[in-house]
Amino acid sequence: MDVFEAFQLPFMQRAALEIALLAPLAGLLGAQIVLRHLAFYTHSVGTATFPGLVVAGPAGLPPLLCAGAVALAFGIGLDRLSRTARLAFDAATALLLVALLALGVVLASDVFDSGAQVDQLLFGSLLAIGDDELIVTAMVLVLAVALTARLRRSWVASGFETASSRALGLPVGVADWALLALIALAVVAALDAIGALLVGAILVIPAATARLVAPSLRSLELAAGTIALVEGFAGLAIAYELDVPPGATIATLGGIVFAATALWTRLAPRAAEARA
Repeated sequence: MDVFEAFQLPFMQRAALEIALLAPLAGLLGAQIVLRHLAFYTHSVGTATFPGLVVAGPAGLPPLLCAGAVALAFGIGLDRLSRTARLAFDAATALLLVALLALGVVLASDVFDSGAQVDQLLFGSLLAIGDDELIVTAMVLVLAVALTARLRRSWVASGFETASSRALGLPVGVADWALLALIALAVVAALDAIGALLVGAILVIPAATARLVAPSLRSLELAAGTIALVEGFAGLAIAYELDVPPGATIATLGGIVFAATALWTRLAPRAAEARA
């Protein structure tokens, strides 16, 4: 079947729409993630949802609801721990991640029969996206647009110079917590599509690639969103043709594009100098 014909199938259309909703999140939040060095947090908050996913099925609760609750608790706990316990942010992230993973393993092995649904959300199932998942992603996108319009200035200021942003009267603490919470919600929205273990393929890798060439924050946001959209559609088409998992395909494609861009940014100036 031709690739364009494949996108006439309902499940491919829903998958493409999910990518189209996630791409702006990759632009708006991905820019903040790479500028503020939150890639480890982004990966960790997805992985930390494991105990919530384990409990959801046996408890008869929606998996995304449980994952969202754990993700928000992870973000809040990390913010408080890094501020009050005087731990470095990455050390606090690792500490909470290990604790939640250990809890999830105990629950999955000795308490609950978690079933295959946990595997599905850990690794993603883009071709099985339904209307409920699309609605969740759309709601998170609307929230992200609203908060970015309100708090972008505070995010940028506190990311580079916290003391100066406080002197300007910007709500640094509230803004930082809102960013962590918003990233957590975006990760939960991406669980069904890309999976908790590969969420960086949407929210981190496109922005990291764009940062290699983008000269400003606005261009970084636009480039990251565009790269996420193109890589998502291309990965979806390739996965369909080769009958391989879409999430892993998108992640692999993102890694290749990042490596190629990094190589080009290193070699292009040298080639220009040699010609001169």
